[in-house]
Amino acid sequence: MSNEIFQNNGKYTFSFDEESVVAERSLMRNVYGWMTLALAVTGLMAYYTANAAWALSIIASPAIWVLLIAEIVLVFVLSARIDKMSFKTAAIMFALYSLLNGMTLSVIFLAYSISTIASAFFVTAGTFGGMALVGSFIKKDLSGMGKFLLFALIGLIIASIVNIFIMNSTMDFIISIVGVLLFAGLTAYDSQKIKQMLQTYGTEVNETTQKIALMGALSLYLDFINLFLYILRLFGRRD
Repeated sequence: MSNEIFQNNGKYTFSFDEESVVAERSLMRNVYGWMTLALAVTGLMAYYTANAAWALSIIASPAIWVLLIAEIVLVFVLSARIDKMSFKTAAIMFALYSLLNGMTLSVIFLAYSISTIASAFFVTAGTFGGMALVGSFIKKDLSGMGKFLLFALIGLIIASIVNIFIMNSTMDFIISIVGVLLFAGLTAYDSQKIKQMLQTYGTEVNETTQKIALMGALSLYLDFINLFLYILRLFGRRD
């Protein structure tokens, strides 16, 4: 973000580039707007799939693996190749991913009551919003957390896979607690990183900065979904 310094009677005042400030704010609104839209698409698709016989038959068949692999491929390609594709193509891929994720997440409507899902969602929204504000406004640089959070995520994945086979309820509870703390931390970390990137590159709204904002929306979307799932597991223990 550019600025100019003026001297007035021996005192220095700063005049910020208003266009850069407007562009940055516009892009930040896009980040949260696209994230919210993707969450809405995922939620509606999950609810529809859970109440449509033909869609449930797909989820209950080996075809579910095709959907899961397609999701992984979409995220990988979008993350690795977004600089090579147009913004329109990237946006379509993000929308498609949110639809597929909604189909695979439809099982939560079969496993948990509506009241439990609603409670977990509102707690997630509050937690996510609070941590996003922390990441956006805290002065402390959170970049040092990145490596720690990555290792913690790998450990969480390994522990989750192990518990699939041993089915230990205590370990499942611990994994859920760690998952909530981890993705709450990732929300703050990603929020700050996105803001820093837009401050560096978001001096105007163009194809490149729109793609940066879209990837930011994807990161926060994944943080929200995972945070929700771990909170839902905690709430669901009473069902």
